[in-house]
Amino acid sequence: MENFNMSKHTSFYALGLSYKKADATMRGKFSLDAQAKSTILMQAEAEGIESLIVTSTCNRTEIYGFANHPYQLIKLLCENSQGTVEEFQEVAYIYKNQEAINHMFRVGTGLDSQILGDFEIISQIKSAFVESKSNGLVNAFLERLVNSVIQASKKIKTDTNISTGATSVSFASVQYIIKNVKDIAHKNILLFGTGKIGRNTCENLVKHTKHDHITLINRTKDKAERLARKLDVIVKDYADLQLELQKADIVVVATGAQNPTVDKAILNLKKPLLILDLSIPKNVHENVTDVEGVTLIHLDHLSQITDETLENRKLHIPAAEAIIEEIVADFMEWTKNRKFAPTIQALKEKLNSIKEGELNVQRKKLANFDEEQAELISNRIIQKITNHFVNHLKDGDSIDEGIEWIEKVFQLEQEKSFFS
Repeated sequence: MENFNMSKHTSFYALGLSYKKADATMRGKFSLDAQAKSTILMQAEAEGIESLIVTSTCNRTEIYGFANHPYQLIKLLCENSQGTVEEFQEVAYIYKNQEAINHMFRVGTGLDSQILGDFEIISQIKSAFVESKSNGLVNAFLERLVNSVIQASKKIKTDTNISTGATSVSFASVQYIIKNVKDIAHKNILLFGTGKIGRNTCENLVKHTKHDHITLINRTKDKAERLARKLDVIVKDYADLQLELQKADIVVVATGAQNPTVDKAILNLKKPLLILDLSIPKNVHENVTDVEGVTLIHLDHLSQITDETLENRKLHIPAAEAIIEEIVADFMEWTKNRKFAPTIQALKEKLNSIKEGELNVQRKKLANFDEEQAELISNRIIQKITNHFVNHLKDGDSIDEGIEWIEKVFQLEQEKSFFS
């Protein structure tokens, strides 16, 4: 396996936890808000970590980056979340080098999503990349990798039907409501939280219900008002939350709060209430189920919903994987060339130095020395020699051994940072 090292001691890692092994409570412990992600980047830079990105969504929290040992990255995650190292060891995964690259491709293209075909994660990767780059924490390797993943995501979207229709948390929540609530067009729906999931859910609900039966509440009212103008729905103040809960038949909670914002203490109900909590960490306290008539559905339950549309998407997995395989191959070719480029450049300089020394000798010995012809012939010989070495390194079993041999034979010295 190739060692995608920044130096002789660092490797590329992808580590974190996801819905596959960590339940919503555990994912909540390791979730990172904007401040936590920013702090991780600052700490990484201070600790000499050259390149990494951090993502945290409702379904996964991950760090991709270079380190001497994965514990450097685990430490950053645990210090900036509520999770412990022991809990991380129970539910997390750590991938290295080629496996880490493959993992990022599957995540970024929706193949590893909780709902197959959910491409919302790619926007999270893009945002994480932009933030890391603005902090000087993206090297050439990571930039090329992220761009390759984005390329694969776009191609899968356009060339396959794996994302036909909306497949996301918002899609699943609206699908659940439609299937389980009769006469939905005349039900009062309260949407608490207008982040990305909240916005998408609201847009889907508008397609299936009457606009005057949907109410938005957000801690920052102007965000709710902007969405309300676009979708022609009602906005209420955050102070009205308890009153609006009493009026609602359905409540969708999608806030970014770190602690529950809805519990049984604020429920004074006179009719049944369906609550969908789409937040990580959970924003609806489990004690709401103590109130008669309350049904609480969390996003982990929604993700288990399978219908004909989602089942049909599975048929397109081989086509998506073929696209990934092609783009990964291109990326790996680039990393190979990038890795031995400094050695080949140093070899060229060494051969040119030998050439100049020999030409100087011949200039002094020969009165009719043909400068132009000598330069032409020697440059062609140098090019042919370096081409042979390039082909050997490309086709060889171990690039590292080949590079080491060339450097030893020709006594070459050059910078060891292959991807900087």
